Amino acid sequence: MLHIHDVRKLTGVTVRTLRHYDHLDLLMPAAKTEGGHRLYGEYELKKLQQIQFLKQIGFSLGEIKSMLQEENWEWTDSIKKQLIYVVQEQQHLHQTEILLRELMNSIALEGQDHLEAIRKLMLLMDGEKTMQDRYKEKVFNQQQMQLLDRIPRMVGHDSDSLEWIGLIGQLKEHMDRGLSDDRVQQIIRRMDEKRSEQFEGEDDFLNKLWEIRLSPEESEKMGLYPIDQDLLHFMEDAYTVFMQSKQKEKD
Repeated sequence: MLHIHDVRKLTGVTVRTLRHYDHLDLLMPAAKTEGGHRLYGEYELKKLQQIQFLKQIGFSLGEIKSMLQEENWEWTDSIKKQLIYVVQEQQHLHQTEILLRELMNSIALEGQDHLEAIRKLMLLMDGEKTMQDRYKEKVFNQQQMQLLDRIPRMVGHDSDSLEWIGLIGQLKEHMDRGLSDDRVQQIIRRMDEKRSEQFEGEDDFLNKLWEIRLSPEESEKMGLYPIDQDLLHFMEDAYTVFMQSKQKEKD
């Protein structure tokens, strides 16, 4: 026989938990000492392992009690139901992960303006995905549809998406410096480098995408994250300054 404290050391199950199992008539001790301390034998230890296993795969203590006590318990049905529940929870957790990544990236883009990031994400979530897909198919050809996978995504945790989000956030932070400011132009230069890296020779696609970006209504139809119009126009004007400077260097 093992003392309750020895069971704790052997299994890692706390004394409090063992007492709770006893109160529930889930796992009663084999005997007690004269001082009232619980004692457990080999049978109880095996049953404790079963309880911990079933608990680990998601069954409640009430379910476990019935499963171990009822001779005609429908094990297959219970396991199927638990599996369905776990799959649904996985889907829910995956969706939650997506929302958390979107929120984290949105906050970075909005310059730590948490409430504005939440507001824009809520607007984005109101969109109908089927309608967005139809809109994309109407505007872009089959080859360009494949290019859409390369544009930065608020849910993305790939290096390209994160860098684009960071660059847009930095540009927003430095708008008050003016179009020709060195820091602003450095950001635009890096944006241009990334454009070349990801979309070299795809000017028609980029021009379509930019026209959509400049229209809040069209951006919403496509399901794009809402970026402030002031920032988009600043980006466009800063890019014009960058290209003019680039041309002068060639001349």
